[in-house]
Amino acid sequence: MKAPPFAYAKPRSLTEAFDLLERPGAKILAGGQSLIPALNMRLSSPGLLVDITGLPGLSTIEARNGTVRIGALCTHSQVERSPEVREHLPLVAEAVAHIAHPAIRNRGTLGGSLALADPNAELPACALALDAVLIVAGKKGERRVQASGFFKALFETDLKPNEILLGAEFPKATKSVFLELARRQGDYAIVGLAAARRGAEKRIAFFGVAATPILLKPTSLEQAKKSIPTPNGDLYNSPATKLHLAGVLLERAWTTLS
Repeated sequence: MKAPPFAYAKPRSLTEAFDLLERPGAKILAGGQSLIPALNMRLSSPGLLVDITGLPGLSTIEARNGTVRIGALCTHSQVERSPEVREHLPLVAEAVAHIAHPAIRNRGTLGGSLALADPNAELPACALALDAVLIVAGKKGERRVQASGFFKALFETDLKPNEILLGAEFPKATKSVFLELARRQGDYAIVGLAAARRGAEKRIAFFGVAATPILLKPTSLEQAKKSIPTPNGDLYNSPATKLHLAGVLLERAWTTLS
């Protein structure tokens, strides 16, 4: 299939981008690895694509004050190779290596993944596990949103229609672990988790089980097992199968974090 007709604009500044987003039917284009297939399958039909790739200041990675700030336009490959991410955010470095295939990681962006809020994606779960803060901006200025309040429902976030995700600040963790089970390398996970420990607190975020990533903050393994919600089934796996696999991953993660 072919994409429906649309207009295209490439702003040179955030101010220009905000103006363009006020037009009816405007939609942001960043890496395009999810949006372009959706257009071709006629699952999305924006009137205007606002291409924000190349906007200054959104492709940097900086470690400061116990956090690592990653710009929204940083590609998965850039994040994967970053010395700052590898040193301070091994959870994110592990996770991006599981995203699809190199060709997609070379184009797909951190901001695109977080803003899309695919319940089967790795990075939203990492944001929850690390208690990340997402920085969004509009004409009225910037605001900061905790990851726990950002992912609202299936493909729905706290982003307002005229706002742009600028990046995310990820706190460092004492220990972390990333695990997922997939039919083949690069496939969407059957079920997966991102987990981190900060001091005595363990934060475990499951993905692939519900309409949004699910965060658990258990004090014991037994409590954690009882807190796993019954997953949504899919074409290949029943809820019971996914629940069993989630329990297996949980035990492995708990051992690593302890």
